[in-house]
Amino acid sequence: MDRRGFIRMSIAGAGVGIIAPQVALAGSSTPSMAGGVFYTKDAPGRWSKKAAGHLPQIEVEKGQNGVAVRVTTGHEMLDYQHYIVKHILLDQNFGFIDEHLFDPMSEKAPISKFALKEYSGPLYALSVCNKHDTWMSVAEV
Repeated sequence: MDRRGFIRMSIAGAGVGIIAPQVALAGSSTPSMAGGVFYTKDAPGRWSKKAAGHLPQIEVEKGQNGVAVRVTTGHEMLDYQHYIVKHILLDQNFGFIDEHLFDPMSEKAPISKFALKEYSGPLYALSVCNKHDTWMSVAEV
């Protein structure tokens, strides 16, 4: 993939990662677009055989300095051929909190760490794969 293609893919992933959950879940706690625009454990859609390697795993640790969040996706990083583009964190209203973009040439595993000063409630993590779309998991903080 050339540089322009990579940039286009990253921008498209950001758009889907931020806009799709807001549209899908606006005014509802049920992900109506899950399994179509983005995927979850319960709605893996056309990628049902790919769920294990694409669902983000969220670990939350509360401490004196706030909340530490670690997001891991059990996915290989095959240079720019097949890799996790980024992890995105969203708050309980599907508002953007933070993201980590991966460089598949230097990062061997899609693991990201986030520090949140104060947060409680549902925390959504998105994992964006360059071939198998966007996957979402939720954890309670």
